[in-house]
Amino acid sequence: METMVSVSQGEVWADDSGGDGLPLVLLHPGVGDSAVWDPVLPALTARHRVIRYDVRGYGRSPAPTAAYSPVRDLTEVLDHFAVERAVLVGSSMGGATSVNLALESPGRVAGLALLVPGVTGYDGLVTGEFFERLETLAKAGDTDGIVRLGLGLWGKAGGGSPESDPVAAALFRAVLPAWFSNIDRQLPGEPAFDRLGEISAPALLALGELDRPEVVRCNEEMAERIPGCRLVRLAASDHYPTLREPEHVARLIEELYAEAA
Repeated sequence: METMVSVSQGEVWADDSGGDGLPLVLLHPGVGDSAVWDPVLPALTARHRVIRYDVRGYGRSPAPTAAYSPVRDLTEVLDHFAVERAVLVGSSMGGATSVNLALESPGRVAGLALLVPGVTGYDGLVTGEFFERLETLAKAGDTDGIVRLGLGLWGKAGGGSPESDPVAAALFRAVLPAWFSNIDRQLPGEPAFDRLGEISAPALLALGELDRPEVVRCNEEMAERIPGCRLVRLAASDHYPTLREPEHVARLIEELYAEAA
């Protein structure tokens, strides 16, 4: 069931597959909206209640009109669907939000499946050089150049270009308006990296071996800090694991779910 969910000074698009049992909640990355879950969705909804939503400005959610907290939006989505406790599956940006909720409200998080996750309080994931190149391309109105830049960093497993990887290119191109509409609107949240040892939920972290070295290093350090975290290395994945290895990703989510349920 698709619906618009009211959140503080805004709204987000969400979809609830329905069903009983402990829900799975899918949180998308910054390099794609909730459509990034399409390759794994049929396998998950066949067995579980699955909720996914678009962050403000992404996909079918309106652009933010005021500053907002991604963790608060997640909490309000859970409240809307009367979900007291869920297994969170967070990719990149969505992983950072999932971690923050696990620290802020541990009782609401039954398990954490983190795919190439980000984390607040960790420096160096995106370099100043990237932002300089992005700003230059944006001022020139060179959307194609921004897409090529992004795929060169996050889409190496698909060849790193729009020509070789049209699916990832379409996902990336679609989120560019959200990138700009979220400037000074999306609040980063409290630093979490130094608090990862406080996470009590069962956790799995899958990194992409073909992801940016900075992300791989961050993910390795995150897995070391989260108590009992299982680290999985996806040999054929970059920053789009659901596109590159959907069957493997779905299986990992199922394994984490079985541990958390």
